[in-house]
Amino acid sequence: MRWSKSFLPTHRDDPADAEAVSHKLLVRAGFVRQIMSGIYTLLPLGYRVVHKVTQIVRHEMNEIGAQEFRLPSLHPAELWQRSGRWDAMGLEMFRFQDRRGSDVGLGMTAEEVFAHHAAELRSYKQLPQIWYQIHTKYRDEARPKSGVLRTREFTMKDSYSLDVDRAGLDRAFDQHFDAYRRIFKRLGLDTIAVEASSGSMGGSESVEFMVRSDAGEDWIACCEACGYAANTEKATSVLPPAEDEAGPDAPEKFATPGVRTIDDLVDFEGGAPAERQIKTLVYMVDGKAVLLLVRGCDTLVEQKVTDSIEGEEIRPARPEEIREALGALPGSLGGVGVTDHFIVADESLRGRRNMTTGANEDDFHLRGVDVERDIDVKGWLDLREVGDGEGCPMCAKPLAVQKTIEVGHIFKLGTKYSEAMGASVLDSNGKACPVIMGSYGIGIERNMAAVVEGSYDEAGIIWPVNIAPHEVVITVVKPKQVECMEVAERIYDALRGDGIDVILDDRDERPGVKFKDADLIGFPYRVTVGPKGIADGVVELRRRADGTARDLAMDHAAETVVEAVMDERS
Repeated sequence: MRWSKSFLPTHRDDPADAEAVSHKLLVRAGFVRQIMSGIYTLLPLGYRVVHKVTQIVRHEMNEIGAQEFRLPSLHPAELWQRSGRWDAMGLEMFRFQDRRGSDVGLGMTAEEVFAHHAAELRSYKQLPQIWYQIHTKYRDEARPKSGVLRTREFTMKDSYSLDVDRAGLDRAFDQHFDAYRRIFKRLGLDTIAVEASSGSMGGSESVEFMVRSDAGEDWIACCEACGYAANTEKATSVLPPAEDEAGPDAPEKFATPGVRTIDDLVDFEGGAPAERQIKTLVYMVDGKAVLLLVRGCDTLVEQKVTDSIEGEEIRPARPEEIREALGALPGSLGGVGVTDHFIVADESLRGRRNMTTGANEDDFHLRGVDVERDIDVKGWLDLREVGDGEGCPMCAKPLAVQKTIEVGHIFKLGTKYSEAMGASVLDSNGKACPVIMGSYGIGIERNMAAVVEGSYDEAGIIWPVNIAPHEVVITVVKPKQVECMEVAERIYDALRGDGIDVILDDRDERPGVKFKDADLIGFPYRVTVGPKGIADGVVELRRRADGTARDLAMDHAAETVVEAVMDERS
């Protein structure tokens, strides 16, 4: 490929709306362009990278015996209604009616459709199976951000394992775990596998593959001592024993005019520090008010509520619902004396004494609260978000809380979708049993961006050889000089003949412009051909990753470049 004939639009300035490094660099280096909120065009360079990522993913899926499908993007509402997710997905699912008035959705994921096709299986002898596709997905994200890290249209590899028993599901899960490790290693990503919530997917177990990055939206808690790691939506911790002084025989009511927050009560004369307050939140679970209690210094994790409490609809209560349930508004709420609403408390409150909480009367609080004496707690759950430095639940050593990008997620689904779609087989005893499923996803463009987030410098992107848009750029310093072009053409042809992905920069531009473009785009190797080097019988080979450069004899330059590239391929 010749640069002069290619569309490679580079810019010197960052896009005005970009915050993430990958967003800035992928736009500046000519990989992507935004056409509306959360919707991006992959320009030729971007498509080349995505294609190479896809080929790595496809190779590793085929290695574990997976079979590739191509499902439609349009899904009939009926399939999603049978699984219960047509309503559960809410506004995130693009929906419309066709000309016949039938409800249709754009595919967000494909559990329902693959389970629908699995209904054609008849016997356990046809199992196990692993099916997959690499296809476009659509999600109407409320806040698309960070370039292609969070978009409304993206490419995903989603695969599905079909087994007759739990042991088979475990094997498929482990196969995918190992395949994902290989994929991310080949992409140059250093991932952490963490325990995760299954969320709307359902199932018994899920693992996320995370990459540490300030551009991420997920937080994980990990222990370097024993290896424990979990998304903070799932993570737990060990807290030091509380040392509570004995309180009064009964709670004492006191006025707190204008106090509406935990911090207000901390600053209020006669108030209490946050760790000695009980924060009361009201959620509606299938139309009924439920009180959730955590320490004032803690943050409630809504996903833990959703995972732990059974209900079709779980949401924060509105102010009018809170007033009707407890007689007060947020800022003065508490569980003392409440008997007509279900109360769930975080484990960190078990056994606590002499605490402070709202009195369910605006501008009044209660001090001296003994949780187990004064509050009718019906359930004790882990509801709080873990904090940096808290004790690891496995070994009690300090946890580190870090920001990450999710690059892959694997789920043990069980029979939720197969039962909904009637996918069952006859077992060895002739008894019908639902197919047991697993689901496994990798976002392609997100992985491209995650690589950039972890591999760049002040000059631009540093691509690993495996997914670089081109492995080598040949920069011709004086393209109008016949000898320069002849030498460059010979090296170019030789590299192409040996299977090297090379681009020839034959533009009539200043050398500095060419060098800056090459570094911005991030080609792993640059061969520079110029009059001075030719006079000495050499060309220069420069490695982008570390900036090292060396002169190569012109007659053997191609061989040396091939060896360098091959050493880095995997």
